[in-house]
Amino acid sequence: MEPIRFNREKDKRENAAIERLKDIRKAEVAYKAKYGRYTGSFDTLIHFVKYDSFPLVRAIGSIPDSLWGQITEAEAIKRGIIIRDTSYVPVLDSLFGRDYPIDSIRYVPYCDTAQFHLGAGRIETASKVKVDVFEAYVLNDVLLHGLPKQLIINYNARREQIVGFKGPKVGSLTQATNNAGNWE
Repeated sequence: MEPIRFNREKDKRENAAIERLKDIRKAEVAYKAKYGRYTGSFDTLIHFVKYDSFPLVRAIGSIPDSLWGQITEAEAIKRGIIIRDTSYVPVLDSLFGRDYPIDSIRYVPYCDTAQFHLGAGRIETASKVKVDVFEAYVLNDVLLHGLPKQLIINYNARREQIVGFKGPKVGSLTQATNNAGNWE
């Protein structure tokens, strides 16, 4: 029964960690959309999600059919045909919902005070393009702490053969991955 219990507990912890990594990715992508780069600091990321906002620009009106093709949208705005209304939406509300416990995004589920590793940087691809990247992960040794050591060792060996990493991970600091997780 030990391997069965191990797999059940492993799946529960891994799924919770993956959901948290998806949330970290969502916050990092939003941070990059606003600031043009990723952050390698949970403090910065959490502060951004808690206190920052996104501009929401709404267009009121449209170019009438009689003027279509004759004037640009910018000209329609100058003439008052189209009005732009900008409001600001809190990042927390738009990404996760007001009740999301954003302060705990850094912590690995089921692991007391263990935190995900988070890093950000800029790399140069083979085609000499500079790309901003981030990486967040937790090693299985941390995620599966308290479970039978030999089963963790065996699982690590299998995961390293399959995905090249001993734990759930999103993004990479060494290659451009479009922020994919190693579970996808």
